[in-house]
Amino acid sequence: MTATAAAPSTAPPAGRHPVDEVPPLRRLAPLGLQHVLAMYAGAVAVPLIVGGALVQAGRLDASDIPYLISADLLVAGIATLIQSLGFWRFGVRLPLMQGCTFAAVSPMIAIGSEYGVTAIYGSVIASGVFMMALAPVFAKLLRFFPPLVTGTVILVIGLSLMPVAAGWAGGGTGSDDFGAPANLGFAAFTLAVIILIERFGPPAVKRLSILAGLLVGTLVAVPFGLADFSAVGEEAWFGVSTPFHFGLPTFQISAIIAMCVVALVIMTETTGDMLAIGEIVDKPVAPRQLADGLRADGLSTVLGGVFNTFPYTAFAQNVGLVSMTRVRSRYVATFAGGVLVVLGLVPKLGGAVEGIPLPVLGGAGVALFGMVAASGVRTLTKVRFNNTNILVVAVAVGVGLLPTVASSIFDQFPTWFQIIFHSGISAGAITAILLNLLLNSDRLQAELADDPELAPHDAVRGPAADPSRHGADATPTTAALPPERS
Repeated sequence: MTATAAAPSTAPPAGRHPVDEVPPLRRLAPLGLQHVLAMYAGAVAVPLIVGGALVQAGRLDASDIPYLISADLLVAGIATLIQSLGFWRFGVRLPLMQGCTFAAVSPMIAIGSEYGVTAIYGSVIASGVFMMALAPVFAKLLRFFPPLVTGTVILVIGLSLMPVAAGWAGGGTGSDDFGAPANLGFAAFTLAVIILIERFGPPAVKRLSILAGLLVGTLVAVPFGLADFSAVGEEAWFGVSTPFHFGLPTFQISAIIAMCVVALVIMTETTGDMLAIGEIVDKPVAPRQLADGLRADGLSTVLGGVFNTFPYTAFAQNVGLVSMTRVRSRYVATFAGGVLVVLGLVPKLGGAVEGIPLPVLGGAGVALFGMVAASGVRTLTKVRFNNTNILVVAVAVGVGLLPTVASSIFDQFPTWFQIIFHSGISAGAITAILLNLLLNSDRLQAELADDPELAPHDAVRGPAADPSRHGADATPTTAALPPERS
C-alpha cells in the first residue's frame, strides 16, 4: 500500500503540494475525528499514570486527575495546531498530531514525589526553553539521518508501539481480565472490520476504515458491557485550565537537568516521526523545516508547564494512520487539533470518547502501528543492502527492541541512562546513527567503491544524493542510495 493520496475530483492549483490542500468539510471532519480516536488513549495515559503516582505519593488528590486530563487534551490540541498550521519559525506544517510523551513519565514521577508537582512544571518549562534554543543546532544533524537510519528508526517506532496495542487488545495491561478471550475477540473483530473495509469498501470509506472499525467495534461491544459511558454523566459541560493551577513553578537544578536529558530524547523521537511523515506524504523534511518543528515542540512543552500538563511530542500512531488513509493534507491534523481543544474545554465529550473499549482500540492499534513499521521497511528498500548495512539495521533494531520486550532490563543503571535508553525509539535511533557513522565512513565508502574485486552492489557509495530529498541545504547522506526507481 503506497502513501500517495487518491486523485481529487478537481485538479489542485499548479505548484501546490497535496499536504497544503484543504479537503471539503464532509471529508475533513471524519478524517480528523479518526485521528483523535486513534491517539486519545495514548494522549490521556500520561496524566493518568503520573497523576495516579502523585496521588499515591500524597502530592495530589484523586479529584485532580480529571483536571490533568482536560489540561492535557487542551494543550495537545494547541500543540497540534502549532505543528500543522505553523506560524513564523514554529511548526513543521505537516499532518502531525501532538501528545504527551511517555519518555518523561518516570522522571516526572521521581521529581514530583521528591519536590512536589510545582517542581515538575518548573522543569517542564525549562526543558521547553532548552528545546527551542537547541532546535537550530539539532536540525543541522539531519545529515546523520540518511534513509538507512530513518528507515531503521521508523521500523523501530512501529515495533516498539506494538506492546501498547497488545495492552489495549488484552483489555488494559494489569487489569484483572487481561488477555480474556472476549477482549482478544473484540480486538480481532475490529481488525477484521478494518481489513474488510480496506478490501471491499469504496475509496471514500476506505479512508475512514479506522474510524469505521472503532465505531462498529464499540457498537457491537455495548450489549456485552464492554463500552462504559458512565463518565459522560459525571463530567461537567465546560471547564477551563488556568495557568499555574497548582501554584507557581519551582526550579530545582537536578530536576531541570533530568528533564533536559528527556528533551534530547523527545527531539530524537520527533525527528524520526517528522522524517517518517515526510517520506509518507512525499514531502521530505529540510533542516530548516525540522528546526521549525522541533521549536514548536519546545513551545508546546513550555505551554504544558504553564497550563499544568507535560512535555509534548509527535504521536507515531498517527503517522501510521496517514499511511493507511493516504490523505496527506495537514489540515486533517489541524481539524483534529481543534477537536482536542474542544475536548479539553468540554469534559463531557472527553468522557464519551473515553467510553471506547480498550480491546477495540487494540484491534485498530495493530493495524496502525504495523503500518508505521511497514513504512520503515519501505524506506529501507531505497538502501543498497550490503553486509555492512544489514548489520546496522540488525543491531539498531535489536537494541531498540530490548526495552520493549524487557521493560526492566535497564533498571540497575543510573537514572540518566534509563531516561535515554528506556525508550526503544531513542535507543534504536542513537544506535543506528553511531553504527552508520562507524561502518559507513567516507573513507570506507571510497575504499569499497574503488575495490575492483567487489561487485557494484557491495559498495555503499552510490550516486550523489539528490539535495532536494532533504532540502537544498542538506548534506549528502553517508549511506548512498541506488538511482530512484521510476
